[in-house]
Order: sequence, then C-alpha cells, then structure tokens
Amino acid sequence: MSEQGLCSRREADDYIARGWVKVDGEVVSELGTKVLPTQKITLEKAAQAKQQGRVTILLHKPVGYVSGQAEEGYKPAILLLDAATRWEQDTAPQRFHRSQLLGLAPAGRLDIDSTGLLVLTQDGRIAKQLIGEDSPIEKEYLVRVQGKLVGNGLALLNHGLSLDGKKLKPAKVSWQNEDQLRFILVEGKKRQIRRMCEMVGLRVTALKRVRIGKVRLGELPQGQWRYLREDEKF
Repeated sequence: MSEQGLCSRREADDYIARGWVKVDGEVVSELGTKVLPTQKITLEKAAQAKQQGRVTILLHKPVGYVSGQAEEGYKPAILLLDAATRWEQDTAPQRFHRSQLLGLAPAGRLDIDSTGLLVLTQDGRIAKQLIGEDSPIEKEYLVRVQGKLVGNGLALLNHGLSLDGKKLKPAKVSWQNEDQLRFILVEGKKRQIRRMCEMVGLRVTALKRVRIGKVRLGELPQGQWRYLREDEKF
C-alpha cells in the first residue's frame, strides 16, 4: 500500500485493523498479508474520508527555528502555526483549529540557520512522496556565498562531490549573480549545501528554499503559513 502511494505504512496498519482495506474486493484483516502485483488494493470510503480531512501546511520558516523536535535553546517551527500567523491571502477553504497540529510533522529538513519553504503534513502519502529514499522531487534553493570558488568548483557542485563516503546525486547549480548560487537538488543530506560549498572554497552566508517540486514559496511572508490547496501537487 505504501509502495502504491495509497498511504504510509503506519496508516496501512491502522486501516487494516479497522477493516478498511480490500484486496480484489475482499476485506483484509491480517497485518503483513502478501499481495501479488496483479491484485487490486482499494480503501473503504471511511479511510478516504480520513485522508481527505488531513491537512498539509506550507510555512515560510525564519532563521532560529528547528524543523522538527525542539532542541535546547531553540523552538520548533510548528510553534509558528496559529490563526494569527495564517497568511491573509490564503484562499484555501479550511478553518484553522488546534487539532490540525496533531500528527503534523515536517516532510523534510530545513536547517535552523536557513529560511524558506517548509512543508508540514498529517498525510503520510505526501511525506513519503517528499522524503522517500528514491523521491524524485526537486528542491530549489537560493544561496548567498562568500569566498573564492576553486577552478572546477561549479562542475564539482553539479556532479562530483561525496558526503559521508557516498557520492552525491547530480545537482543543478548555477550562478544567479556575483555572490548568489541557485541549487536544485533531489536529495537532502544534513547541511548538504553548506558542506558542498565548503568543499569548493565557498562559505554560505544565507540559504533560502524557494520551491519543492511544483510548489513555490512565492510571496508567502516569512513567519507566516498557508494550506496546500487541492489543486496543488508536488
């Protein structure tokens, strides 16, 4: 079910326990039931309704907030979410209430000293789509740098560097002006861009994520948030 994008593995266990999963029209009640590629898995309307009620939030994270759990001396980004910080131009029909924060988790990391688009979701399908090991979703960043780039540095940034003993996937890196680079990545190792830049003679002074897949940060003000609309897909 997870591989087919129907739900997350945790959700699959819950749906099976509730009798909400059918294989070729027959209810499945046993966890770990094997399903052949030719068989059809369907979810009952109750499971579909539960999924539709889950929210995904787009936050313009400021510097000084961690993406996930609180760390000593720093606050988690989820504390920024309340009715007062919702962007006034958000056109989504949902009304904010505190229950939407239950099970809401960041789908991807954004460092404490970075700003930009952070996705928080209750939907396991979206989380898997964005942070699954083989996710093809691009993340785009604007990166201000200082220092002198080594001779073949730009080529190395695009493809040729390794982190933690593993070769990085090809990236798309280009100069936007004399002190700003644009990075487009399909992976997200810890402090990846900063470490990549250090390896080619540059120091990052500011980093902002402006796009995840087809969803852009746009004019969303820093410290404010909006709902992912039904017509938006990553």
